[in-house]
Amino acid sequence: MTTPHSGLTASPTVPGPGEQPTATDPPHREPEAAPAAPRRDAEASKAAILRAARYLLARHAHADITLKAVADRAGVSAPLILKYFGNKDALFARVMSFESDADALLDAPLEELGRHMVRHLLEGQTQRGADPVLRIVFAPLQGEQGDILRANFRAQVSDRLARRLSGEDAGLRAELAVSTLLGLGVMYGIARGSHLRATTVDDIVDRYAPAVQAQLAS
Repeated sequence: MTTPHSGLTASPTVPGPGEQPTATDPPHREPEAAPAAPRRDAEASKAAILRAARYLLARHAHADITLKAVADRAGVSAPLILKYFGNKDALFARVMSFESDADALLDAPLEELGRHMVRHLLEGQTQRGADPVLRIVFAPLQGEQGDILRANFRAQVSDRLARRLSGEDAGLRAELAVSTLLGLGVMYGIARGSHLRATTVDDIVDRYAPAVQAQLAS
C-alpha cells in the first residue's frame, strides 16, 4: 500500500558522534588562507636611500643633488623618499648626522676600544665598501652644509668619545685618537693604498690599534 506524499521535505541527516558523513552530506573544506600581501622592506629601503644620499653628498655639492638622483641610485621612487623622510632637507639632516655611526664605532669597553674602532672602520670598507664616518673628509665641498657636518662630527664623535675618557686632556686625546683613525681610513678607503689593501684586516688591527689605544689610555 502506497503512503500518500505528505508534501514535507525531509531534513538532511546529521551524522552523530563517530559516524562518517554519508554521500549526500556536503564535503568539508578547510578555509583558504588569504594570500599574503606584498610588503616592501621599509628598513632596507630607508637604508638604501641613506647610502645613496651619503654617496652623492661625498661627490657633489648639496645644492646640486636632486631627490631623483638619490632615488635612482637607491633603486626607489622619489615619492617613497618623501614618504619616509618628508623632504630633501630632512633627508640630508639625517645624512649629516653621525649619531648612529658613533653608536657602532664606540660600541666597546674602553680597554678594547682602539682595536674595535680600527676593525670597525676596516670592515666597513671591506664588507660594505664605505665607512660613514669618513664623510667628514668631504665637508669642505659642502659650503654651509659642510659647517653642519663638521659641527655634528665634533659633537657626536670626538666630544662623545672625550666624555668616556678619564685623566687629563681628554678632549685632545679623543681628537688625536679619531684623527689617527681617519688617517687610516683615508689611506685605505680613499687613496686605496695597495700595501694596506693587500694586508689582512687582522694584521692591520694588530699593527695599528695600539696607536689609537695609546690616546685612549689615561
